[in-house]
Amino acid sequence: MMQEGNRIHSDKTKVYLVGSGIASLASATYLINDAGMAGDHIHILEQDDIPGGALDGAGDPDNGYLIRGGRMHEEHFVCYWDLLSNIPSYDDPDITVKDESFEFSSRFVSHAQARLLKHGEKMDLTSFGLSLKDQAELLRLTYASEKTLDNIKIEDWFSAEFFQTNFWYLWTTMFAFQKWSGVAAMRRYMKRFIHLLDGMPRLGGIMRTKYNQYHSVVIPLKRYLQQHGVHFEMQTQVTDIDFSFEGDTKTATAIHAIDENDKRLSIPLEKTDYVFITNGSITESTDAGSWTKPPQLKDKSTSGSWMLWQTIARKDEAFGSPGVFSDNVDLQKWYSFTATIKDSTFHDYMENFSGNVDGTGGLVTMTDSNWLMSIVIARQPHFPGQPKDVKVFWGYGLYPDRVGNYVKKKMSECNGAEILDELWQQLKIQNLMKPVVDSGNVNCIPVAMPFIDSLFMPCAGGDRPDVLPEGSTNFAFLGQFAEVPKDCVFTVEYSVRCAQTAVYGLFDCGKEVLPVYDSIHNPKVLIKALKAISR
Repeated sequence: MMQEGNRIHSDKTKVYLVGSGIASLASATYLINDAGMAGDHIHILEQDDIPGGALDGAGDPDNGYLIRGGRMHEEHFVCYWDLLSNIPSYDDPDITVKDESFEFSSRFVSHAQARLLKHGEKMDLTSFGLSLKDQAELLRLTYASEKTLDNIKIEDWFSAEFFQTNFWYLWTTMFAFQKWSGVAAMRRYMKRFIHLLDGMPRLGGIMRTKYNQYHSVVIPLKRYLQQHGVHFEMQTQVTDIDFSFEGDTKTATAIHAIDENDKRLSIPLEKTDYVFITNGSITESTDAGSWTKPPQLKDKSTSGSWMLWQTIARKDEAFGSPGVFSDNVDLQKWYSFTATIKDSTFHDYMENFSGNVDGTGGLVTMTDSNWLMSIVIARQPHFPGQPKDVKVFWGYGLYPDRVGNYVKKKMSECNGAEILDELWQQLKIQNLMKPVVDSGNVNCIPVAMPFIDSLFMPCAGGDRPDVLPEGSTNFAFLGQFAEVPKDCVFTVEYSVRCAQTAVYGLFDCGKEVLPVYDSIHNPKVLIKALKAISR
């Protein structure tokens, strides 16, 4: 393994964090709080002009709000809540982000009453609809050895009938798995979240933040780090990292980047310096359309993060296989959209139709939608300063290359107006919404995300590099494409666990990475889960 007993030399050591997603922000926080490092020795190098990675939220009432997606939370994200237990919230410096989120989720409890729809009506979800064969295959998967599942797809494991069950519709839309996703990732989800299985039709146990995750999580973390002197070097794209390979050791020796003025930089890494690398990104190369224009699908060449990983992966096989996750955009992409309405008609209709006040329902999925469209109405206001008469909701489609049921175009070719037209007709409310749309009080911004499902692609051991590759002396990999045993990608918990693994592994903090919540070995949980899948 890596060299043991590394210690901070606060007067010399500098740490460079490539990317500003939650993994990097968490790493910087742990470096300060647990490794005792001075904040002004930490540099976050970010190619965009705003931090946060996949935790985003922007816009205004007049031009429209935009959320590319939202990560769901639950009580047992032990690393994530540990991180946020010392971070002052967006609104109140005397309340932590953790305490605010727990209090908020205790008042707006997830209990979805319109989780799946068909023909615009609520479906009966008292049963998952699994046959005895499907139940047996689900249990066999849960207890299979992960080593036996390399490169196997979900559709290779289950029968064709499985993909028509309530269970699959709940699963695929809640977590964004596709039939062709890796079955090993599905196994981890079954083991990791088995305590939530019984409540899955109601989204029971799901927690949310007060606002969108950029304002509720990213801004508080950024404020905290800036108060400690951390440097945010925005619009600085890292293009390459040099490494020295001597014997059994691997050492990063220089960072190459392009700054906001297109000037090429070379940052030498001294013997006491470190670099943490976010390799790959699920929200890289996204493009936003508008009410009148569809978004454009970009390719990997436009992505600084993927191109960086591709460049450094050529230098050592321990640095992973980026192509496994990024070379099949048509299997990895999906499209989301954010609607901003200066009118409460739709909001009121959905509250009455679903039986859920905003913030308690979560995903509503139209199972007979060709696009497999889902929407989420968060608790309003979802943005600080959002006017009371303005409502925001988010949605996405898992099959954007299919032609709509009503709008005879692929979702990927639709502008915001056309996407909402399809939604109104799916819900049978086109006549209700026509006057609102005609009034000009509706906006919808669609977004193309080429790599959003990349983290679920079928893969094998070693395709993701270890957070601390064998022999690493001064570098770590972070984020959704670094390997964290037992935990689940597409969660904020996974990224923060990477940060703990990197900081506690490279520096003598006297702390251990918090263990993954192990509900799979709780007999009460197992009995409840078995009853649920057999309903």
